[in-house]
Order: sequence, then C-alpha cells, then structure tokens
Amino acid sequence: MKFVQRFAYYLVGLVIGCFFVALVFSGKDTRCNYFPNARVLNDIRNKPFEYSAKATQVLNEKWVDTADIRKTLEFGDVDFDKSDTEFGKKNKLYVIEGKTAQNVEIILTVKNEENKATLENIIKK
Repeated sequence: MKFVQRFAYYLVGLVIGCFFVALVFSGKDTRCNYFPNARVLNDIRNKPFEYSAKATQVLNEKWVDTADIRKTLEFGDVDFDKSDTEFGKKNKLYVIEGKTAQNVEIILTVKNEENKATLENIIKK
C-alpha cells in the first residue's frame, strides 16, 4: 500500500472520529474546571447569590456595582491562604481578588454554603 493510500485512510478515520466526538459533546453543557480557582468560582456562580447588609451598604456608595461583582466572580483570583476552607466544613469563606470597570482593585469576601452563596464584604485594595 502506497503512502498516499495510507494517508487517505488516516484522514477518513480522523474525520469520522472528529464527527463522533463533536456529536457526543455538542449537546452537553461541558466545562473544563480542573483547577481549584475555576472550580470555586464556578460553584459560587451556580448557586443562588445574596448580598449581606454590609455589602449592600458598600454597593450603595456607587464606586462598585453588581457588574463588577459578577466579573470578579468570573475572572477573579481566589486567595486560598486568606480563605477559610477547612475540609468537612459546611460554610466556607473565600477571599476573591478582582478589579472594577474603572480598574480599581477590590477584594470580595464570599461565604459559600451548601445551597447558597453570600457576599459578606467588599474592600477597596
């Protein structure tokens, strides 16, 4: 068998394989959250989200808004050294660093419970 024929068989198999992979993954809502930072932020975003009285007071000061909070919960960095993430605990406290639309650095303190997440505090860095 010549090289051209082997290469043609290879390409046909590759196309069929890509088709089946696309078929399997096209209808699913798959995410690749392998790293701890991405898993924590995804877990917080997928729960009902509430604001504490202190966070609401800071939001009323108008230097930060809910769009900045959502953006930080999507692209922010979780500081695991400052967070209280003891294994087996039902309520975990995460410290998340991010930026506002005006490029002001903020720190969010989020309490992550089993069925909801609560924004406890917003601090200007």
